[in-house]
Amino acid sequence: MSDRLSVFKTYKLYVGGKFPRSESGRVYEVTDAKGNWLANAPLSSRKDARDAVVAARKAFGGWSGATAYNRGQVLYRVAEMLEGRREQFVREVAEAEGLSKAKAAAVVDATIDRWVWYAGWTDKIAQVIGGANPVAGPYFNLSSPEPTGVVAVLAPQESSFLGLVSVVAPVIATGNTAVVIASEKAPLPALSLGEVLATSDVPGGVVNVLSGRTAEIAAPLAAHQDVNAIDLAGADEALAKELEIAAADNLKRVLRPQAVDYFETPGIERMTAFLETKTVWHPTGSLGASGSSY
Repeated sequence: MSDRLSVFKTYKLYVGGKFPRSESGRVYEVTDAKGNWLANAPLSSRKDARDAVVAARKAFGGWSGATAYNRGQVLYRVAEMLEGRREQFVREVAEAEGLSKAKAAAVVDATIDRWVWYAGWTDKIAQVIGGANPVAGPYFNLSSPEPTGVVAVLAPQESSFLGLVSVVAPVIATGNTAVVIASEKAPLPALSLGEVLATSDVPGGVVNVLSGRTAEIAAPLAAHQDVNAIDLAGADEALAKELEIAAADNLKRVLRPQAVDYFETPGIERMTAFLETKTVWHPTGSLGASGSSY
């Protein structure tokens, strides 16, 4: 009989491609559906939130400038990594959401499929919502989608993994970078996702994962002048209203909370929510002495 001690996992934040503890040194107890202790998770501070925004902004240029095809390859690689760690996530989801192993396995499989689904959309969304516009004049008028920037994402509270991926994947698939607040009561699958992202091809800073009190972390993000948009999926009605008012200060795009069945195949709404439209005019025919044409 072995007398060795169990090695408990230390969960950390994922910010800028690294795994810091909260700068405050605080943690909070995470329990399963029956109230049994699972782990201590970092209790993020406002400083952690600001650090995550800095990391997301730094990563935005390279990620938004990558080709859509490349982003699709990177997202597919994440799905590969999740597949390899499937059993770990089945256990974490079962504990987090009080599900049987079979039901948790179905959630994890749907989550991996969701990554693949969004990976396939990266180089197609521009064709769906962009295009050439008819104009009365000798011009080509072309519209194409551009990422909004840094997006704060309040992950769903009840769907700790499938819901999480369903709100994060469309943000980064379209070239944005994200600061994610994990489910307050069930943050462990989100923190483990950070480990997957770190060992995949996703550049550090593209996704930053914070755990702790949702309202405490969300307040500075909603008011932050360098956050361009916010997804309020994990906010209750009162918190959503408060954050929407704060977000108006720099005209953030706001995606309000809504009832969602995350098992349903998503539309493109979460991708288009954080895209801007860039319109470019090109003259046609001869351009004077140069003789150039388009």
